[in-house]
Amino acid sequence: MTPQRLWAPQAWLNGGWQPQVLLSPGADGHWAQAQAQVPCPSDALRLPGAALPGLVNAHSHSFQRAFAGLAERRASATDDFWSWRDRMYGVALRIGPQALEAVATQLYAELLAGGYTQVCEFHYLQHAPDGQPYADPLTLAAALARAAHTTGIGLTLLPVLYQRAGFRQPSLRDDQRRFATSPASVLALRDGVRAWGLPRVNAGVAIHSLRAASAEAMAALLQGVGDDDAPIHLHIAEQTAEVDDCLAATGQRPIAWLLDQHRLDSRWQLVHATHASAAEIDGVAATGAGVVIAPSTESNLGDGLPDLPRWLRQRVMLAVGSDSQVGRSWPAELKLLDYAQRLVLRQRNVAAAPELGLDSTAARLFNRCLAGGAAAAGFSRWGLAAGARADLLVLDPAASGLAGVPPAQALDALVFATDAPAFAQVWVAGQCVVDGGRHRQSATIVPAFEAAMATLWSDGCTTL
Repeated sequence: MTPQRLWAPQAWLNGGWQPQVLLSPGADGHWAQAQAQVPCPSDALRLPGAALPGLVNAHSHSFQRAFAGLAERRASATDDFWSWRDRMYGVALRIGPQALEAVATQLYAELLAGGYTQVCEFHYLQHAPDGQPYADPLTLAAALARAAHTTGIGLTLLPVLYQRAGFRQPSLRDDQRRFATSPASVLALRDGVRAWGLPRVNAGVAIHSLRAASAEAMAALLQGVGDDDAPIHLHIAEQTAEVDDCLAATGQRPIAWLLDQHRLDSRWQLVHATHASAAEIDGVAATGAGVVIAPSTESNLGDGLPDLPRWLRQRVMLAVGSDSQVGRSWPAELKLLDYAQRLVLRQRNVAAAPELGLDSTAARLFNRCLAGGAAAAGFSRWGLAAGARADLLVLDPAASGLAGVPPAQALDALVFATDAPAFAQVWVAGQCVVDGGRHRQSATIVPAFEAAMATLWSDGCTTL
């Protein structure tokens, strides 16, 4: 049966708004055709608003959704990334497969409502709470895959190499016992996910960080990866303490060491890269690697600010991610990304580049993240174009911040004038999964999530 064609009064094609767009999904769940300036055919479904491509959420730790909002109190003299991390480990030690599935399902439904249609899961929660492997090593990965299937979101699973607690600590801490992997086990997990043959699920690999994997283990993993074209993700230079530790252990800053030791290419995604020097940014730009920024999480954790102007100027691929899940909407991430720069530089529209004909901050960031997110998930085609998966966001023209806005500035208003997700519909692979701003299965998803949270926090402890 031929899927129904969709028609939008305007849609984001080839980097900008085009009027009267007819979108034809194929039976394979990919766009067969996208045409502008076509009057609405009688057999097409008229969408209720302007259409945008979905974005890829390029960095997610799903289990941390169970902790979002529960680390916003301070009982000691200081609170920083490292104290937050210790509390987060307590959550990692509590959650089992059933609770993880419920939490991830809730999260993925929220991400869809927030405009993400694909999520890259930086998956380091592997073993049972006592640290022993499950009989099936893919137990927790399967819980995430079921959550993706239930909600309809696309999933890129990235099993993580994680073997030590720091540069000078050869093993993991006890509260990291669920994370232990080796190069061989990471590759086996990747191959196991691929063997499922699930629609909208693909797999690459990840390295937790330079402090959490030895140079020898990284080399062994990359040798095993070989010329596989799937993505390779890595946390790097998120914290100044990490930079200092790397300097002490190797004599180099983290990104400089990585550039010296490995031949980076477009498969590589450097997550955070907050504390990158100008020379390191220039070095990354020369390789074709991408950078994934998580503004809401980096703000929540007090990480610091990336040198966004230089990343943009050097034309490095950018993507955004929800990371610790304190924010789950890409318009809010793009807003925060530019607003943080405005506060520091005391300028407006920092990401715009009128000298390049790019006067819209929102458009420049969106287009860069559209391409960068696709690369982070391992896709060669993405967006409203023939051959790309038939994903679609439909703006609610009556939403607060969008009502009455001239059509040409709808994206600007979506990013900088709305306080909540303003998507009336979200489509994935030619199927509508969010309608009226709510996931179509929210009536069952939300109670399961609430039950899982009640069990996780049944002792009344919410601050660990």
